[in-house]
Amino acid sequence: MTTETNTALAAALAHLRQNRDRHLRELDEFLRIESVSADPTKTGEVRHAAQWIMLELATIGFEQVALHETRGHPIVTAAWLHAGPDRPTVLVYCHYDVQPPDPLAEWVRPPFDPRHEDGRIYARGVGDDKGQIFIHLKAAEAWMASAGRLPVNLRIFFEGDEEVGSEAADEFIGEHPELLAADLCVVSDTGMQDDEGTPAITYGLRGIAYFEVRVSGPFQDLHSGGYGGAIANPARVLVEMLAGLQDEHGRITIPGFYDKVRPLTDADRAASAAVPFDEEEFREQTGVPQLWSGEEGYTYAERISARPTLDINGIWGGYSGEGAKTIIPAWAAAKFSARLVPDQDFHEIERLVVDHLRRIAPPEVKVDVRIIHGGAPALTPLDHPAVAVAARALEAAFGKAPVFLRSGGSIPVVAALRAHVGLSSVLVGFASPNGNFHAPNEWMPIANLSGGMEAVVHLWGELGEMTADQLGRR
Repeated sequence: MTTETNTALAAALAHLRQNRDRHLRELDEFLRIESVSADPTKTGEVRHAAQWIMLELATIGFEQVALHETRGHPIVTAAWLHAGPDRPTVLVYCHYDVQPPDPLAEWVRPPFDPRHEDGRIYARGVGDDKGQIFIHLKAAEAWMASAGRLPVNLRIFFEGDEEVGSEAADEFIGEHPELLAADLCVVSDTGMQDDEGTPAITYGLRGIAYFEVRVSGPFQDLHSGGYGGAIANPARVLVEMLAGLQDEHGRITIPGFYDKVRPLTDADRAASAAVPFDEEEFREQTGVPQLWSGEEGYTYAERISARPTLDINGIWGGYSGEGAKTIIPAWAAAKFSARLVPDQDFHEIERLVVDHLRRIAPPEVKVDVRIIHGGAPALTPLDHPAVAVAARALEAAFGKAPVFLRSGGSIPVVAALRAHVGLSSVLVGFASPNGNFHAPNEWMPIANLSGGMEAVVHLWGELGEMTADQLGRR
């Protein structure tokens, strides 16, 4: 970088360090907003979070700050486009909605009452993903407050429906590409490699197809003593149908499910093998007595990140209260999801799953299948020029070179941005891999927050030394 850029970079980093205590207080304020997108009673809180972000963006100096109504929760966009037409334009994507906090009894303190302890912040959304939004806000503030400008043209795209499938965001991308036009998208909705400060760049995401199935039998619960043996039990039929979706090795049995799966290349397998993965430590973290043998021919690391999977997410029906109640339930239901890999089409998988369940349903019951949401997988080439820049920025902030990962999770917007706007995405995340996302007592190391802000400051500084043509779209 030039001497001028290095001087400006040092000033931005100094701003971060001088304002660290204020930043933590402001983050706590943001985390207290109960922006649970799946809970209709929290709609006002989700909007409050969007408005909080808008005020921050305007205070920092962003322009065109706007709240966009959708069929879901609001989307926030903003822009600062004064770095020059030859400088890269970067779109930053994060989400401000959070998972439901249940079960509440397992939280040490209420989920929206941030707790600072042992170098960590505990609160719902601190890692996924409000803390990471905050990292980007404060990195931009550091540049604007110290230099009066950003080194790159920056666009903001923050949504409030990621935890419920991002369908509104997907529609928004298709309808408003002009608000998202950029040379690159930087996504912070992933995590570090470990809790020892090893950063990570995620270059692959799985897609998802999510379903609810309901098996109905008699018009009401029946006495099992009077009807058992003559009436098909919907709960039994449901568990048999679900169990039959995989064979004993975890191979999914739905016809056509694997037809478009892109095989892992030697380079894919080498990249996976290069990332440390301790099977015993992984087992201990989950608390299970033994890891599942799973799909043959693939390592555990490959199975949880780069291979399709199917999991039952919940099952209910019949009697579950205290004591005994001898019934044949009128119905039973379950939710299940499939994680998808390139080049699976989630719409096609939805059709295959629905057709299969209807085909195997016995005539004694009625089976209804509802598609809840879906999203496509995504893969960014490791030789994309922004990947190397991000790697240098992460190493400058954390003192360690990053590892390169494929994630088992899904961020539907990444694939939608590629499909509708032509954007490649670089995923740099700062959450702890063990930070209890989607579980009680979610946490994030304060060091990751500080390091994340510094990494993004470095990233904008180095990208600002490039031209838009050098960055290019790929």
